[in-house]
Parts: sequence; C-alpha cells; structure tokens
Amino acid sequence: MSNFSIGIMADSLKLSFADSMKKARELGADGVQIYATHGEMAPENLTPALIAEKRRIIEDNGLVVSALCGDLEGHGFQIKEDNIWKVEKSKRIVDLALELGSKIVTTHIGVIPDEKNDTYKIMQEACNELAEYADSVGASFAVETGPEKAVMLKEFLDSLSARGVKVNLDPANLVMVTGDDPIQAVYTLKDYIVHTHAKDGIKLKESDRHEIYGFFAQGGIGDLRIWEYFTEVPLGEGKVNFPKYIAALKDIGYNGFLTIEREVGADPAKDIGMAVNFLKGLI
Repeated sequence: MSNFSIGIMADSLKLSFADSMKKARELGADGVQIYATHGEMAPENLTPALIAEKRRIIEDNGLVVSALCGDLEGHGFQIKEDNIWKVEKSKRIVDLALELGSKIVTTHIGVIPDEKNDTYKIMQEACNELAEYADSVGASFAVETGPEKAVMLKEFLDSLSARGVKVNLDPANLVMVTGDDPIQAVYTLKDYIVHTHAKDGIKLKESDRHEIYGFFAQGGIGDLRIWEYFTEVPLGEGKVNFPKYIAALKDIGYNGFLTIEREVGADPAKDIGMAVNFLKGLI
C-alpha cells in the first residue's frame, strides 16, 4: 500500500520565499522542494536564526520540505578540480536539509559516460564520498534521471561503495532526452527511488544527451536550437502515461512525494494548480 504526498518546486512559482509557501498551501500541496544552491537559501548565507525563521514559515503554512535541490550545475561531478568544492558544498546542503526537516537532496551528477573512462571514475569517486556522508547522517543524495537511460544509471549506482546516493525519478526527463520508458524505469530503479518529480514532456527529435545536459548544466537559457529537441508541457499533455506511472510507483511500494516542477510557461502557478488537481485525481 503506497501513500503519496504532493509537492511543489517552490522556485517554479517565481515568488518570494514567504509568498511561495503561502501559494503552495493555497494550491493544495503537502510540501515544497526548495533550491539551496545560491541566494538566500544557500547554506553559506543562512544563520541558525534565519534557518529557524524559514522553517517556521514553512510549518506555519502546514507544509514540509520534500527535498532540497542541490544541483550545482557546471556538468555535475565530471571535473575533478571542481569536485573539491562541489562535494563540500553538497554536504552542507545535506546538513541544511536535515535542519529543515528533510532527509533528501536532489542533484544532477553529470552525464554518465558510455565507457568506464577517467570521467566515469571521477564521478564515481565524488559520488562515493557523497554516498558515505549521506549514509553517516541518515540522508540521501537523489540523482535526477534524464541524461542517461535508467539501466545505465542503475549500473552506476550499483558500483558505488555506499548506498547514500539514491534517485529522484523525473519521468519527463527520461521521455524528452533519452526516449526511455519511465514506467519501466520505476521497476529498474525501484531500490533507489526516494523522491519523484511530476513533470511531463514530449521528445521532438533525436538529440545528443551530452549536448542537452550541457545546456541544462549551464543554466538552460535562450538556446532555441536545443529546445527544438523536446518540449515540456502541462501534466497529462505529454508522453508520460501518468496513470501507469502512478500504478508502477504503487506497485513497488513507493511512499513519498510527487513534486510538481514547471520550468516553462507564462503562468506557472496556474499550470501547477492544474497539476495538483490532476495528481489528486489519480492518487
């Protein structure tokens, strides 16, 4: 028996922190996911008093934190020199998540190479350190699906020395970038899924996953050529079969958040409100 909660990516609402919490409550969410990589929610910009204030605002709106987003961009953990600071900052984001009442930090680790080359080993080394730290504090780094198919991601996770690196399953990313089947991905990654995104999309034509990921890693702004490969659409209007997707999550016994992420659109709050109602109709 699975029990789902509905979350909203707070930053998708494009409001101040307090207003985004209020709007998430009004839209009927149970929780929020929050970016914690820069600005007012970055660990280095928060004092204990400010953390307590943020937590009070969240709780006063009847919400919990489903996860923090710790995506540090810049090609994930593929560059050894950058991993020195990225791994340490990722650990501090985990500490912050725990202080805010969540045990999950989602991130992109970069494109897993087809060959077990030097880049593969660099990513393994960083993820091993992250996995061991997460294990030591009872938390999870949840790798967001998308740049590679689920089978390849599972093989990489199976190779790690600790189990603290898990999965944030984003079905739209699988559909849009790799053309992978998100329903089968649920079963492939069932031992790792700790958080999910509720997002929908359409793949328009074949693409190079390294190029697509590089686009997102650098902020994903303004490259119309890249957007020609896929499009994100409101829930239920794309190629993710949500009834079957939800059924698969129930089948594996997933008990967690379906967190709505809306990265495009003129009126994200309206689209997110429709998504909340769409999901409630399914669960």
